[in-house]
Amino acid sequence: MEIVYERVAGIDVHKRQITVAVRAPGKQPGKRRQQVRRYATFYSALREMVAWLISEGVTHVAMESTGIYWKPVFHALAEPDVLQVLLCNAQHVKNVPGRKTDVGDAVWLAQLCEVGLLRGSFIPSAEVAMIRELCRYRRTLVEERTRENQRLCKVLEDAGIKLDSVASDVLGVSARAMIRALIDGERDPAVLADLAQRALRR
Repeated sequence: MEIVYERVAGIDVHKRQITVAVRAPGKQPGKRRQQVRRYATFYSALREMVAWLISEGVTHVAMESTGIYWKPVFHALAEPDVLQVLLCNAQHVKNVPGRKTDVGDAVWLAQLCEVGLLRGSFIPSAEVAMIRELCRYRRTLVEERTRENQRLCKVLEDAGIKLDSVASDVLGVSARAMIRALIDGERDPAVLADLAQRALRR
């Protein structure tokens, strides 16, 4: 196939190590030269990797979006602002014969990149990424609060206390007061009911 990008790199990303394959024009016409190196994922090693790519004249870098491990590598590559980074969906480039090793993965990404067959995923700006992280964390907290609410209802139900049958929110002010009284040893239903406030009191 026609070579679209002369000097490219493919990176296979893991938690502790990355494998980098560089493909560039060989000494003979029509031939391709290939180099493979491994680097640790500490930032100093990633900067060393970027310096090597720049010294090799690499213009395009392809890598898979593996969990959260791609982020430090991506940030290191984007720092010098001279490399075009293609962050690829792992689903689009997997299940290919011959990809049994980290080197095979890195070389395959480089080969796809050099002929222009890879499409990078959308990378939001730093501001948008921060908002997305905040929204996702808020959703996680809301979901966790719901799970804790359900656990509390289950514990009360197991004890024969039908608090959620009369209170729509078992974590509301009135319900919390009743639960505290129960923990303190109060067992008189009238005393517990007297702790209800506002709408629940009716």
